Amino acid sequence: MSKIEVNTVEPQCGTTLTLGASGDTVQLGSGASQTGFGRTGTVDWQTGSIKTSTFTAANGEGYFANTSAGAFTMNLPAGVAGNIVSVVDYTNTFQTYGLTISPNGSEKIGGVAQDTTLETEGQSVTFVYVDANEGWKNVQDSTSNVVGKTYIIATVSGSCNTLATAPCCSNVKIATFKNPGTFCVSQASSTPDENVVSYMVVGGGGGAGSFHGGGGGAGGFREVRSPSATGYAVSPLDGYPQTGNRVTISATPYPITVGAGGVGKKGPTAPGGPVSPTSGADSVFSTITSSGGGKGGGDTPGVNQVGTAGGSGGGGQNGTSGNQSGPVGGSGNTPSTVPSQGTDGGSGGSDDTSFRGGGGGGGATAAGGNVTPTGPGPNPAAVGPGGAGATTSISATPTAYSGGGSGGSTYVIGTGGAGGGGSGGTNCNPTQATSGTINTGGGGGGAGNCAASVAGGGGSGIVIIRYKFQ
Repeated sequence: MSKIEVNTVEPQCGTTLTLGASGDTVQLGSGASQTGFGRTGTVDWQTGSIKTSTFTAANGEGYFANTSAGAFTMNLPAGVAGNIVSVVDYTNTFQTYGLTISPNGSEKIGGVAQDTTLETEGQSVTFVYVDANEGWKNVQDSTSNVVGKTYIIATVSGSCNTLATAPCCSNVKIATFKNPGTFCVSQASSTPDENVVSYMVVGGGGGAGSFHGGGGGAGGFREVRSPSATGYAVSPLDGYPQTGNRVTISATPYPITVGAGGVGKKGPTAPGGPVSPTSGADSVFSTITSSGGGKGGGDTPGVNQVGTAGGSGGGGQNGTSGNQSGPVGGSGNTPSTVPSQGTDGGSGGSDDTSFRGGGGGGGATAAGGNVTPTGPGPNPAAVGPGGAGATTSISATPTAYSGGGSGGSTYVIGTGGAGGGGSGGTNCNPTQATSGTINTGGGGGGAGNCAASVAGGGGSGIVIIRYKFQ
């Protein structure tokens, strides 16, 4: 290696001196310093020495301060005009554990001979020493916390519960809970709107009555489509406009309750009978509860004839009054939500042979039908149909949920409401009534007037959560 020793290097002509050729590196020797070029306003960032405790800064250096374990102090170096020091919040924890900046001795920061503390998340600051009057001046202060984009990361637990990418959208996950389990969120999104997840919560459907029993009411239906959601049609019952319906998730486990369907009535001579009808059970996700459907009227002839209140109300049993105003159905939307989680059950008929039948259970969007005969004698209209449910594509396929069960009749097979509602049975077919479809919250179908009759049970509920994951 050649060595040239001179005191001054000047250009041969002109005023421009060029050191090195294009692509070369011009390097000062180890320990050497420069004068005359002037400072560019930058520092050398000390990436190999993350600060976690009190230290003294050096001129021309920038530091990454990690206060995640607790607050500490950065002492500034001696004040020499032009000296420069920078520091940045390494772990975005200054808002919890601040970094104290202390001037050297009696020197000042911004004209005040006192410490200061950085307390803003993600803050970065550059100080330059000016003079004895003002001391260290803050010439650059960034309080914007620029971080990489994060998305929701979650898992599901519980038998038969699934987590899958939506077939329509490669950036969307659908968590489906057919049984109780846990929606475990390990990371939230850095975009606040994306943490308001889309969901549907359906309660268990109510069991139906017999002896011209009322149909079971559908499980309560509640749904929200997040403002960040795309790619699917929501039901008419989207509750997003009401803030109380929104679920904003964070990195924590969310236990999921999936309500069981209610039990259908079994007559005294039916296998396993007698068994009284029961209402469905609630389904729960976070702050959202969808009530179980009310049971249909009809435990025994003339006893418990009125439908029970619930997410949707159960239908009333056939009465014995001899007129066309039989026992009433139960109230829906109990307890009350906005929008309504369900509707009322229909009224049963009377003991007149032209309208012996039970009222239909209420559905998510339509009330259960009343028994309203149109003429004397056996009449196909002498049964209350189940109320219709609500259709949503939150699962990526248009699907109806929360249909009410039909009432039972002497002569006519009643129709369950769209959304899993069970069909009603007749006298001559004691096992004809059907149960609500599982995981739809459909109400059970009522049974006819037979001691061996078996009414339909309610369908179990379901919880679906939809969110962006990339």
